[in-house]
Formats: sequence, C-alpha cells, structure tokens
Amino acid sequence: METKPDQKINGTLGPLLKVMDYLTHRILGQEALIQRLLVALLADGHLLVEGAPGLAKTTAIKALADCIEGDFHRIQFTPDLLPADLTGTDIYRPQTGEFVFQEGPLFHHIVLADEINRAPAKVQSALLEAMAERQITIGHTTYHLPTLFMVMATQNPIEHEGTYPLPEAQLDRFLLYVKIHYPDAKTEQAILNLNHLEALENSVHPHASKPITSAATIFEARRAVLQVHLSKPLEEYIVQLIMASREPKSYSESLAQWIRFGASPRATIGLARAARALAFLKGRDFVIPQDIHAMAHDILRHRILLSYEAIAQGVDSDHIVSQLLNLVAVP
Repeated sequence: METKPDQKINGTLGPLLKVMDYLTHRILGQEALIQRLLVALLADGHLLVEGAPGLAKTTAIKALADCIEGDFHRIQFTPDLLPADLTGTDIYRPQTGEFVFQEGPLFHHIVLADEINRAPAKVQSALLEAMAERQITIGHTTYHLPTLFMVMATQNPIEHEGTYPLPEAQLDRFLLYVKIHYPDAKTEQAILNLNHLEALENSVHPHASKPITSAATIFEARRAVLQVHLSKPLEEYIVQLIMASREPKSYSESLAQWIRFGASPRATIGLARAARALAFLKGRDFVIPQDIHAMAHDILRHRILLSYEAIAQGVDSDHIVSQLLNLVAVP
C-alpha cells in the first residue's frame, strides 16, 4: 500500500516525482527500469541493464539525462575500443611544444556504456575503475570526475558471439543489475500510439517541455535518503540475508549445492542504501521489509556465484535470491 509523502521530505522529493512521472509517460512498460534508474541516482551508484534490443534502455537513460542539469554521453562499446577512448589522453600541441590533456566521455555527468560486454577487458577495467574511484590517472596526473556521475551499462542477453563477459569482481562494482523484458500486447499498442503522437508533436513543437532537476536538488535528495530510518531489526535482516548466501547449508541443502560463493559486503551496503532510496521515492522516511524485498534481486543477482550443479540443473541466481527471501525470517 502506497503512503503519502512525508512532510519532511516532500520538498526534496517533489522534483524527482515529476521526473519519474515524465519518464513513466514517455517510456511505457518499463516502470521498474525507471524506478531503478532513480534509485541508482539517489543511492549514488551505477547500474547494469540486461535486455533484448529495442526495449528503450538508451531512451530511458537519455530521457533521465534530459531532466537533469548535466551532460550526457553515449559510448558504443566495440572490440576495437581503447581505454583512452573513454578516459581521454594527452595531446601534443606543436604550437606550444606541450602536452594538453583532452578529456574523454567519462567526464560527463550521465554516461551510457552501450553493450559493455563487446569491449575487451582493458576497456571494461578503465570504465569500472572510474566508476569505483571517481577519478582517472593519465601518466602521473590524476583527474577527478564530476561529483554527479552515474554510469548505466547495457548488455544484450541474446547474442554472445564476440563478447567479453564481465568478471564477477567487476560486476560487483555495479550497485544494481536490472533485467528487463518485452512489454505485453496492450502496452505494445500504447507504445505504437505514443510514438505516432510524439512524431506529430515534434513536427509542431520540437522542444517539448520537461521537468528539469538541478544537481543541487539531487545532492539534497541524496542527503535526505541517508536520513531515511532503517531500524535495527531490518539491519539485522539484511545482514542475515547476506550471511545466508555465504552459509546456505544452515538453511537448505539444495541452496548449499547451488551456491559457490555468496554475496560480498558491498551487497549488504548496497541493499541498505537501495532500500532507503526506494522508501524515499515512495514518500516514506523509514524502510519497511517490502523495500528490501523489492531491491533484493537487483542487488544480489550478480553477486551470488552459481555452482556447476546449479548451472546443470538450470537454476539461476534469481531463483536462489527468491529462496533466500523465503527462508530468512522477516523480523
């Protein structure tokens, strides 16, 4: 059951709700993706989105960037990409005889890394290091990235030929791993109608109005998210969920056979922050168990490593997370 926004956070939440409403009416059938985008933005994290081509992944992140006072850049990852194509490099100026640093696309506020698994390991490493450290080093000089900096990476689950799968340790750098699917027939027809209307409107009004949120508002919202109350019993519940992924034998023999390695401490921190951000978006200044359940799959699906038995039996990480939620008692 939804609650009305708490008066203490209503002023900060208002602009973000307008952004969410705008995105929901423009990106049909992907409400979960839109919500996760805003959760990642509020939790100061990055997200990896997996879905078939044409599901509005690029449109969603670009529409979000259009609603924020900041720069957006899309990088199409290909096998011939080099780390310097992301970070930038020193350019020699013959007029002055000096090297001048030319910033790469990572110096934008919102970055879309399209089909991240199509670039080799060195390029992936350059991106993920920037995500974790919020800085890059060229030669002996370190350059800091913008304070407002979010990466959304995408990968195609259908075609794996010529791809470079992300190692588990690098996947752990993403706060959320979101999977999206095809819309139903009713939503598909609504998308068709919306596309036709937008084409007509753009021919008459090429610059449609949209809500614009400043970076200062986002930073204020992030501070408000950190003030969202997470009770001690729910803190312990989050810890028990993570510990159950590491010591599954205490809960179920089948889980013990399916899990090779459990979630890292980043999962504990990420689940608490994501639950706080979701509670904030729902207008509450406190976390409830449903917030934790809603974010658990996106936080844990890339942090639980499957055993060979699980792979052979067709068991995926989503099924394991669901089992953990069923087995660990809610306080």
